[in-house]
Parts: sequence; C-alpha cells; structure tokens
Amino acid sequence: MSTDYEEFYKENPHGLGEPFKEFVGFFDSYGKTAARVLDLGCGQGRDAMFIARKGHSVVGVDISATGIRQLCEDAKKEILEIEGVVADVKDYIPEGNFDVVVIDRTLHMLSEEADRIEVLENLVGFVNKDGYVLIADEKKNLPAMEKLFVESGWTVSLLHRSFLFVQK
Repeated sequence: MSTDYEEFYKENPHGLGEPFKEFVGFFDSYGKTAARVLDLGCGQGRDAMFIARKGHSVVGVDISATGIRQLCEDAKKEILEIEGVVADVKDYIPEGNFDVVVIDRTLHMLSEEADRIEVLENLVGFVNKDGYVLIADEKKNLPAMEKLFVESGWTVSLLHRSFLFVQK
C-alpha cells in the first residue's frame, strides 16, 4: 500500500488536491481556538495544512515517509504548528489527547472491517470530552463505524454521503 503512495507523492507534490468542503465547513464554524488535532492517514497534508492555517496544532500521521517529509517541509515554510509522524494507522498509539481527529479516506484502505473498527477503538480514548472524530470514507463502511460510536455514547453530528462526524 505505501509503495504506491510513495511513488505517487514523489511524482505529484500536492497531488491530492484541496480538503473536502465538509471538513472546511466544520473548521470554519468550529468554535474552539488553538485545538489539538490528529490527522490520521494525512498523506501529504492537505487537511493538516488547512487546519494548521486556522490556528490549530496538528499531528499528521501517515505510513508514507515521502508524504510526511513533504508535509513537514510545507509546514516549515509557512511556520505552521504541525508534527509529522511516520506510522501505520493500525499500530499508531497517540501521545496525549486531541480535540479533533480527522480520518480522510484512510480506513477504506484496510481491507477488513474488523481492522477499521480496531483503529477507531484504539483512538476513542484519546479524544477529549466534547471532542470530535471526522471521517470521510466509502459509504458502505460507515454503518459499522457509526454503530461503534453510537453504542459508546457519542452523538452523530453529520452522516451524509461518505462522511461521518461524531462528537464525544
């Protein structure tokens, strides 16, 4: 999986385009300032850069060393508060808690539903009270994710097309 992205990122800096309007809308209306945000599966950082430009501190995690390198170089040029971490999302254990976790088109790359759910289960304890998890994924994967959060007492704030936003 990472080899494909390594090559793509090397050949296409900023190759994934702009953030989805749903993420933009969330952060445009998000009332908290200087939030701590985890961008899990951040790639080259299209979401991380946008979020950091809004004044938030971002930890971007991706299996692609090239993507993380490009993210950190871009963040340094703009003097943005972004930490890049090279790690597999299945093994990543966060350091500290987050106000928002963004998972943009990452979980569908895990072929097994159990793996996707396990990644989410490992993260929920690292989300602050009243914090959010924002997911963009294949629509067919969202019901199991929604079930996990609802059964854990989270509130669904958006379930539309391929997006699931929940609040703790």
